[in-house]
Amino acid sequence: MWQGNETQISEFLLLGLSKDPELQPFLFGLFLSMYLITVFGNLLIILATITDSHLHTPMYFFLSNLSFADIGFISTTVPKMLVNIHTQSKVITYADCITQMSFFMLFGTLEDFLLTVMAYDRFLAICFPLRYPVIMNLWLCALLVLGSWVMSVLYSLLQTIMVLQLSFCTHWQIPHFFCELNQMVQLACSNNFFNDIVMYFEAGLLGGVPLAGILYSYSKILSTIHAISSAQGKYKAFSTCASHLSVVSLFYCTGLGVYLSSIATHHAHAIAPFSVMYAMVTPMLNPFIYSMRNKDIKWALKKMFGGKPYKLPLSWG
Repeated sequence: MWQGNETQISEFLLLGLSKDPELQPFLFGLFLSMYLITVFGNLLIILATITDSHLHTPMYFFLSNLSFADIGFISTTVPKMLVNIHTQSKVITYADCITQMSFFMLFGTLEDFLLTVMAYDRFLAICFPLRYPVIMNLWLCALLVLGSWVMSVLYSLLQTIMVLQLSFCTHWQIPHFFCELNQMVQLACSNNFFNDIVMYFEAGLLGGVPLAGILYSYSKILSTIHAISSAQGKYKAFSTCASHLSVVSLFYCTGLGVYLSSIATHHAHAIAPFSVMYAMVTPMLNPFIYSMRNKDIKWALKKMFGGKPYKLPLSWG
């Protein structure tokens, strides 16, 4: 492991959420349940959107990609944590730590972009309903998802390359349950000033710009809904974006909570519990939000399990 101030270490220790040995079985059961629920719930959403031709629409195409991002997001952290709890070992190799950090950033950023794309989709559907089928065609949908992937990969790759330039020699304990970018940068024994600058600049850019796009889209959506004369028409228009708005609120509120807690506290270990909401609870709740608040998804799931056929809006064909 560590052999001197000039030696690059090969392993880290993930301190996790608690050092209490009596609490470990409870944590293992809790996080295993959360992980299985998240994977199963999001897989159901993906299968429903793939198998039901009535759901071959832009909104559900983006939703299936969001569900895939949720599975990837939680799968980068929880399995390793479960293994460490089960084996009573906190060790993670340098290579595995870098890989975990890289994929966590990739899927987190991908979810951020997909939520923005989905807000744009709802903006077009509600504000320009007659032009919507022409504008939001299959090629544009594919291009928007591809662009989200490319931007996410580039961000993750840039940050990973910058962390690889850092040296870790004396501090090898990570006060977290996974290898998080900010924790890695702060543990480095080499100069990390440039890393801090780039990290906070890109966090503001990739967090602020998509959020601004979402807020702009919903400001136009609310303005359009307000202009609708009938109460039934207003309810129908708002119900098409209620689930997405709930997911956006959950994603940004938990993410902002983690960010503010990292600034407010001087104890890095205190941030870990807040990160559970962001890294585990949010991906777990997303399929419940969409299935409970979206009658199309509920009908598709019923059909998958032997329910009666039904009529839904036209798909791409």
